[in-house]
Amino acid sequence: MAKVLMKGNEVVAEAAIRSGCRLFFGYPITPQTEISETLAKRMPQVDGLCLQAESEVAAINMVLGASAAGARVLTSSSSPGISLKSEGISYMVGSDLPCVIVNVQRGGPGLGGIQPSQADYYQATKALGHGDMHLIVLAPASIQEVADLTMEAFDLADIYRMPVMILADGALGQMMEPVNFESRPSRQIPEKTWAAGGHGDKRKNNIINSLYIQPDELENMVVERFKRYAEIAEKEVKHEEYLTDDADIVLVSYGITARISKSAVNMARANGIKVGLFRPITLWPFPSKAIHAIGKKTKAILTVELNMGQMVSDVKLAVENACPVEFYGRTGGMLPSVEEVYKKIATMAAELK
Repeated sequence: MAKVLMKGNEVVAEAAIRSGCRLFFGYPITPQTEISETLAKRMPQVDGLCLQAESEVAAINMVLGASAAGARVLTSSSSPGISLKSEGISYMVGSDLPCVIVNVQRGGPGLGGIQPSQADYYQATKALGHGDMHLIVLAPASIQEVADLTMEAFDLADIYRMPVMILADGALGQMMEPVNFESRPSRQIPEKTWAAGGHGDKRKNNIINSLYIQPDELENMVVERFKRYAEIAEKEVKHEEYLTDDADIVLVSYGITARISKSAVNMARANGIKVGLFRPITLWPFPSKAIHAIGKKTKAILTVELNMGQMVSDVKLAVENACPVEFYGRTGGMLPSVEEVYKKIATMAAELK
């Protein structure tokens, strides 16, 4: 299949449709609005529905209802909009309901700005809803990966009966690159026998619920859910390494920042500094084991992020003091230049001598 030049937000929409999603509920917010704009045009062409809800709160509860009926369903927003959806997301986790949620991050806190950010890392991986819970969180670094991970997200959501988040940023949402939508290796998707989509007297009524009055019953449900999380952590972790085998310094970065970091790695190599790049693709589950192995064989690690230091906490935990871990970041919607990152690398290299 030939590649086509598309914007990241438009790719999310097209990948969702090609994954069998026929329902989208959302509310406009920059820099992700093209997702709903594209789906408003495309969904009627495939007998689907794109509905602009009256608010983000309404949108996520529409997602809950559609998922409970067994449908593949998508919602998207940007940072403050995701905050508004957080209660409904927790209800979906508590009801073991699959869906795909896209966060095209902008600067914050508050209304902040509309420029790219990675300041929602803590929210996505640690606290996207009340209670003991996790989402699978996928971080694309290219427009092709936006397509691939969006399609994979629908499969993961159905297999593990939980929401999956695509954590992108304003740069990936707005930039354009060639992409194709060739079919990926198919995964076995379990039949949704749990769905409240009619039963025709062939089974008992399914009731979708996240309320458990008896504490022991709720504890059992949470414990069983965490067994599923452990299975995901064993089977679904993804990362990419670049020039890490002989590296004295390894950069850890994800998303659009990983592309800047990769260019800085190449600049450092050209100047005789042995540097590599480790790129997490799953932010939850986090590739802790692989990063620990990196920490044991390199001299230092540098995380590069579009925030004041969030993923660096997980990197330090994974490394377990095997080597020093430093941080470099820009925030508020500012992107670091390749030269800025290289300067930090050069300073660290000089200190290691």
